Amino acid sequence: MNKSEYKNVFVFAEQRDGNIQGVAFELLGKARDLANQLQEEVYAILLGGKDIEQKAESLIAFGADRVILATEKELEQYTTETYAQAICQIVNDYKPSILLLGATTIGRDLGPRLSARLTTGLTADCTKLEISEEKELLMTRPAFGGNLMATIICSDHRPQMSTVRPGVMKAMEKDETRKGKIDRVTINFNKSKFKVRIIETVKEKSDMIDITEAKILVSGGRGVGTEKGFESMEELAKLLNAEVAASRAAVDAGLIDHDRQVGQTGKTVRPDLYFAFGISGAIQHIAGMEESEFIVAINKDRYAPIMQIADLGIVGDVRKIIPALTERLKGLKK
Repeated sequence: MNKSEYKNVFVFAEQRDGNIQGVAFELLGKARDLANQLQEEVYAILLGGKDIEQKAESLIAFGADRVILATEKELEQYTTETYAQAICQIVNDYKPSILLLGATTIGRDLGPRLSARLTTGLTADCTKLEISEEKELLMTRPAFGGNLMATIICSDHRPQMSTVRPGVMKAMEKDETRKGKIDRVTINFNKSKFKVRIIETVKEKSDMIDITEAKILVSGGRGVGTEKGFESMEELAKLLNAEVAASRAAVDAGLIDHDRQVGQTGKTVRPDLYFAFGISGAIQHIAGMEESEFIVAINKDRYAPIMQIADLGIVGDVRKIIPALTERLKGLKK
């Protein structure tokens, strides 16, 4: 492989129902940093139906220099084979040095297929991306249950591929004055490979906001203890216009659903305010919330690891503090 033929940083701009997902903008922000160091450009790959064309300009506003746009009927809804064929064709034509995807359900399905077909490596769930002095991509991710951070390079193959969880990287400020180019491409599908088709899409209805989008999170751990404890947290969350989240210990205990879990095996969050009630602060949990703007930790153990990263630490019993805080807030709102 002649690595000199490969350049520029590519981002797969994931969309669902015609809406570009937040992780795409976050990845563009990181891609912009990497491309600046390499003195290269940022490309966004946008796949979908005809309705997605109008969203291409927003990718330029968030850091892309060029958008590769494919609007085909086969790409309206995600299926592994159609998207894998489309991106493989684009990669073979454009030869990117780096390809970034979100570690979403779609990205986790698509990434391994692409790496196998493109005969290159894939580093999943990265928490840090840097450029080395040799212009290689340094991809850092937790290993051995979060007890070790491994930095991986893909020195012999291109593109260098990585998936990154939503909430880990920071998006640029939207700049409507940025100029860029849109490349419209036609995908030459091998339809004989299409073995799956979507007959019907059934969506779960929920009034809850995704915890990765929440500005305020009220998060509970083992110290909250019971379903009643989580009910009191929900009452507090309503007063704060917040969402309820949890550590893995609470999820494993069946107190809350997995989609509310913060941490290495859950979601990475970056709210303006993060309340940690009864959470000790294992490294796996901290990895998912340490970028929060302001952290308030409430724990009986003043030496708990969560206290080391908290902006404000309160030593006490969460089962007494949550009701007291709730009553105080109710009094202030009267």
